Amino acid sequence: MKLPFRHGEANTKLKTPEDRMTLVEHLAELRTRIIRSVLAVGIGMIIILAFYDPVLEFMREPYEQLCRDNPGKLKCELYSLGPLEGLSTRLSISTYGGMILAMPVLLWQIWRFVVPALHAKEKKYAIPFIISSVVLFLLGATVAYFTLTPALDFLISWSGEGVQANFQVSKYISLFGLMVAAFGITFEFPVLLVFLQLVGVLTPQTLARQWRYAVVVIFVIAAVVTPSGDPYSMMAMALPMTLFYIISILIGLVAQKRKRAREAAA
Repeated sequence: MKLPFRHGEANTKLKTPEDRMTLVEHLAELRTRIIRSVLAVGIGMIIILAFYDPVLEFMREPYEQLCRDNPGKLKCELYSLGPLEGLSTRLSISTYGGMILAMPVLLWQIWRFVVPALHAKEKKYAIPFIISSVVLFLLGATVAYFTLTPALDFLISWSGEGVQANFQVSKYISLFGLMVAAFGITFEFPVLLVFLQLVGVLTPQTLARQWRYAVVVIFVIAAVVTPSGDPYSMMAMALPMTLFYIISILIGLVAQKRKRAREAAA
């Protein structure tokens, strides 16, 4: 039996969602998507490594801003405590940055893997899905970046008086990366809600009726997934997500109205 190791061969067999891929075809398709995603991340890592010093300076800015706001309280230096820590830090930064740079490719590969299971009317959402996902992730990363300064101030305050904070570079980079990832991923929340409404899994009326429970769940999620655990970060995550929930309902209502108008015209 000839196996479709190339995506083009597998795609020619899938004209409608009723056409089924075999398990081997699914695995071959998944392998292709993973390889392309890994290559995209690798290229992104190389780019970040080439501009490592400016990227590191950019990541240090929230900490330096805290030092400027509290003169004499912090040394504003990041320390390396082991001979391999510099290398591991460089690799961590390049990995985080490579994944962010490769995000459009990663999202496209995810979408193309899911596409065979969708109808033609659902496949047309590919470009809006990619663009909105990238924009919202970058928005979440931006919020995390500007939230990091008050978050660090809050965390340092728990050390007590007379304690001077000296940050290990790997721990600081780890917190920075986790903050960006947490905010970026949770800000994809409206994309998921809108997509589920467009494919008919949810209705805007259902979301509107359950808004009270949704707000509670949003604040609980924000409290749990925020890496720093400070109230500033929690509110910076929960409030936009609540707003996104409302916007998702409005978008669903507009889409529902247009769908009914098309059906009436038909």
